Amino acid sequence: MPPDEGPSLRALMSSESASPYSRKNPFPATHPVNRRLSGEGSGKDTRHHEISLAGSGLSYEVGDSLGLFAANNPTLVSEVIAAIGATGEETVPGSDAVPKPLRAALTTDYVITQPSKEFLKALVERAGDAAGQLCDLASDPAQKKALEDYLWGLEFIDFLRGHPSVKWTAEEFVKTLRKLQPRLYSIASSLKANPEFVHLTVATVRYESHGRQREGVASTFLAERWPAGETAGVFIHTAKHFRLPEDPAAPVIMVGPGTGVAPFRAYLQERQVTGAPGRNWLFFGEQKRASDFLYESELTQLQSEGVLTRLDVAFSRDQAAKIYVQDRMRENARELWAWLEEGAHFYVCGDGARMAKDVDAELHRIAQTEGGKTPEEAAAYVEAMKKEKRYKKDVY
Repeated sequence: MPPDEGPSLRALMSSESASPYSRKNPFPATHPVNRRLSGEGSGKDTRHHEISLAGSGLSYEVGDSLGLFAANNPTLVSEVIAAIGATGEETVPGSDAVPKPLRAALTTDYVITQPSKEFLKALVERAGDAAGQLCDLASDPAQKKALEDYLWGLEFIDFLRGHPSVKWTAEEFVKTLRKLQPRLYSIASSLKANPEFVHLTVATVRYESHGRQREGVASTFLAERWPAGETAGVFIHTAKHFRLPEDPAAPVIMVGPGTGVAPFRAYLQERQVTGAPGRNWLFFGEQKRASDFLYESELTQLQSEGVLTRLDVAFSRDQAAKIYVQDRMRENARELWAWLEEGAHFYVCGDGARMAKDVDAELHRIAQTEGGKTPEEAAAYVEAMKKEKRYKKDVY
């Protein structure tokens, strides 16, 4: 925490008590900026979003997340309504048990993409042997992994259209649905640098499976279905586990490939505006430098101003052999180890399935090669960093 912040400001920044808005009572925010970050030739559609908190009383600290209540795609809603033979005007219970028209409930209240267990169970019961492979897999607990593989890329609409003989009333169908939950996004801005605004860095999820185009609900809502003048419900999700060091002089090492760079953009803004003297080192990775170097001009400007002490980048598709952030860590192992020995805090944000594990393995390896530690001693060193809250992850 910067030294110029008194206790009253600290209390304000770490609490939502100053605002009447929360997850249960989200703020109706507007979305004035929706800008594509990825360039021509990119295989991704990554966007910079700016959302106004003006008049909300909401505040946040860097490291926190924004919760967004997104709406389902109205085209998919219409397809589901048609598939169950409804009009959309039927009255059904909303997720809060308050009656509302079916179309409204399917738009804002329920998950209508990945099928729920309740729906699959009801479908098997109604279709019987006609459910085919689904019937066989769903009835055998030992086939859990095979069932997951079978269901990958399939949605409600596939099963509804695949079994037109199975009839559903609007209420019967809704009873099998799960509540549509808000999506949390790492905040990519400092409130001190951007009063009354919150920035997000979001990759728009689109893919094809089983001959049909699919999409992520919240990411495409942000990219395509939230016009600048309309409102959507948002709230602040506090993440005390992912804060900057309390000592502004402490060095910081940040590993954030892809949209994982979001909280580190916020960290750098915060350290710049507060004049924190600590050194900052960012490892960023993506596919192609020409089209996927997110916030390139901002980062290079921060580097030229001395706020960003080091910037190491890895673009996996710019050469024959793929290069990732952990490879850049290995190339700079001696200096990275020196930073750690000087008390640097180590942060990782992004893909938890592979990237974070590879980065963690490289961190252990550096403790061995540069620190002269045995594998057991390296593991103890990394564990001590975690206990000292010097090794923090925000992965998904």
